Amino acid sequence: MNFLKILTFVLYNTYDIMKKFFLPILGLFMLFSKSSFSQKKPETDKKWWKEAVVYQIYPRSFKDSNGDGIGDLKGIISKLDYLKSLGITAVWINPFYSSPNDDNGYDISDYRGIMKEFGTKEDFDVLLKGLHDRNIKMVMDLVVNHSSDEHDWFKQSRSSRTSPYRDYYHWWPAENGKPPYRYSLFDINHDAWKYDSTTNAYYLHYFSTKQPDLNWENPKLRQEIYDVMKFWAEKGIDGFRLDAFQFASKDTTFPVWPDGYEKDFIKYIAMGPHLHQYLKEMNEQVFSKYNVMSVAEGAGNTMEDAHNLVDADRKELNMAYAFEGVDIAKPNGYSLLHFKNVFTKWDSAFANNGWLSIFLANHDQARMVTRFGNDSPAFRDVSSKMLTTFIMTMRGTPYYYNGDELAMTNIRFDNVEDYKDMPLKNEYVYLQKTGGDLKKFLEEQKISSRDNGRTPFQWNSSVNAGFSMGEPWLKVNPNFANINAAAQEKDANSPLNYFRKVVAFRKNNPVLVYGKYTLLDKANPDVYAYTREMDGKKLLIVLNFSKNDASTKLDLKLGKLLLNNYPSSTSVKSDKIILRPYEARIYEVK
Repeated sequence: MNFLKILTFVLYNTYDIMKKFFLPILGLFMLFSKSSFSQKKPETDKKWWKEAVVYQIYPRSFKDSNGDGIGDLKGIISKLDYLKSLGITAVWINPFYSSPNDDNGYDISDYRGIMKEFGTKEDFDVLLKGLHDRNIKMVMDLVVNHSSDEHDWFKQSRSSRTSPYRDYYHWWPAENGKPPYRYSLFDINHDAWKYDSTTNAYYLHYFSTKQPDLNWENPKLRQEIYDVMKFWAEKGIDGFRLDAFQFASKDTTFPVWPDGYEKDFIKYIAMGPHLHQYLKEMNEQVFSKYNVMSVAEGAGNTMEDAHNLVDADRKELNMAYAFEGVDIAKPNGYSLLHFKNVFTKWDSAFANNGWLSIFLANHDQARMVTRFGNDSPAFRDVSSKMLTTFIMTMRGTPYYYNGDELAMTNIRFDNVEDYKDMPLKNEYVYLQKTGGDLKKFLEEQKISSRDNGRTPFQWNSSVNAGFSMGEPWLKVNPNFANINAAAQEKDANSPLNYFRKVVAFRKNNPVLVYGKYTLLDKANPDVYAYTREMDGKKLLIVLNFSKNDASTKLDLKLGKLLLNNYPSSTSVKSDKIILRPYEARIYEVK
């Protein structure tokens, strides 16, 4: 009797046997099937934006082509071969739209125009083609929580209460009294309501007074934005980074919030009541129609918020750009234990669903090596390489800020006059008015000010670091004679050439993109150790975050040392891995 006949006999003639034997086995099979196949594993859902290495360009400070002291599109075009040599596969460029530059381009007056200081529409076309010819994708920075007060929409909106553009922004009639307090990040008095006498009303601005918030509750405004996005998508750009978009949806009843809410203002102003509705609508009208990736600045208040933004079945965004990790570094330092805990927590939360961005610096932060490494001459290069190793070996899409591949450092201005950053200057004036500690404030800015990360790119040791033949808009760091791309090109062990090596290593090892992450030696205060594992391949990454020798004991059988940020390697002693200051190693695990 064959197996089929036996099974038929059991099913039709022996109910007790079926009840006691067959059904439990069937149940176990279904349980196994559900746990094994109901959640799509990350490695089976491959996307170009997951495998990308994104290089962020701050255009004002990257390369000046015409001697006016301001970086421009032609300057970027002149360095396309440099970008290709890095091995990066995408660039995110900060805003270059038409703007009066109250906040360095984040106050947009024409979403389809190009800032005159940066060039022309023809320059943009050449830049995009040049990137694509080198297999590099372009991600644009889209600023649509607010516009410039010099945008025609706002000019029309403020002209009359009956203007068809009135509801493109948030207005509060003055006859209703002063509106409920809202905190402004950039306003000189931290007041987000600005009185405008033209129509006897207040307008809302979460950022500067020249950056009025757009009213996303208005469907006409939303359609204007989607049309702008389609305009650039039709030109062939490859992605959008949505600046400050977690703030776009407001409760337009403007309820009174408790005193002191500004100390935790994200909790109150992020993830407003209709944000997901807007993102789904944006996805339907734009993202689903073009092969573009999408990432929003910020990820809400909780892991649930983050997942609701980026889980694939939500049909909203592709990835989260969360700030908890980059915010760890403080002027007085940080704890590696905290650092490990934060990055491990986020990886665990997104192990099966959603996708993360991995970064330690951007245009709103000071320099990576100063904040997270050690920028003294003795340890600058090796600690920069160690941090690069971390970024390129974590699960998620790495975002890497221009100049960090050279281990560029904070400039540490002594005088407030040297800074160009509008919110910093406004805060200085606010402290002057309120009797704040100005000396302490300036000392803190030497570590934390975002102008530290915006000093001109250090191309070579010539005048102005080769950035411009004119006076740069922001002072060049005096250490450019020693830290510059030209010198590092000639040094096989430079941070620049190490960056290229690690990028190539990541691209050749998909396990670093999609593989499982496991934290090891969790309580070690100096060493960050973890494995990445996929399809039978397992790598160990060990990173010393201290300026002293450090060690870790791991119960692993190690194979070949694949990568090391020191010119020569040291051996593993017995069951310990002993690391030199800021050393980074990647091993095969047998």
